[in-house]
Amino acid sequence: MLKLSKSAASLFIGVLFSTSLMAAEKTFVTVNGVAVPVSLANVLIAEQKAQGATETPEFTKAVREEIIRNELLLQEAKKTKIDKNPAIAAQVETARRAVLISAYIQELIKKNPITDAQLKTRYNEIKSQFGDTEYKLRHILVESESEATAIIAELKKGGKFEEQAKKSIDQGSKNTNGDLGWNSPNTFLKPFGEALVKLKKGEYTETPVKTRYGYHVIQLDDTRPMVLPPFEEVKPRLLQQLQAQKINKRIEELREKAKIQ
Repeated sequence: MLKLSKSAASLFIGVLFSTSLMAAEKTFVTVNGVAVPVSLANVLIAEQKAQGATETPEFTKAVREEIIRNELLLQEAKKTKIDKNPAIAAQVETARRAVLISAYIQELIKKNPITDAQLKTRYNEIKSQFGDTEYKLRHILVESESEATAIIAELKKGGKFEEQAKKSIDQGSKNTNGDLGWNSPNTFLKPFGEALVKLKKGEYTETPVKTRYGYHVIQLDDTRPMVLPPFEEVKPRLLQQLQAQKINKRIEELREKAKIQ
């Protein structure tokens, strides 16, 4: 039995109570006098090909059998008056709306394609945000400035950063000696990042660094050149990101014009 994707299944469900298909459309198969149009078969064929199926005589036969199975079940569903069930009708309407929305979005993207130039601009923006250097660091987070000051005093006396890290309220790094791994300063809150880049290897902040999370004591373990994935590797993700932005922009434009009560 062929497996329908969500979009294909939605379309078939939508046809359950629909009589809007053109009678003149070419017929793929007739079941109990009901003509199933080629367009429905094409949906299933396209979905299966997208999943790696190859169009062979056996494949065509399997598609025909699946169409017949579906049509038999649809006809029986209609006989049971299941379309009168409000919950079922709502599901059918939801499926129909999903197909229409998906088709509109695909058309929107098709008419307003994202260019390679736009993708490269976005890639360069991200590169500039990350900077040229990556930092390996540790931190200790406490609730008050006095606690942070006391920890710094212990470090100045020769105390081990790893031991002082046990006092941290950051549960994510508390049990790893305060280790935050390799990061760009721009991934942190501004006061934290600014304090980090001023440190040399092996140094720690000698005054508490305040952020909205509390007070930090930061130690820099090492630095290395920032190496980002090449453009071609991240290109698909950048494309999805910019397409999503375009769709959201269109939604906002429609919302501004809409009368919502």
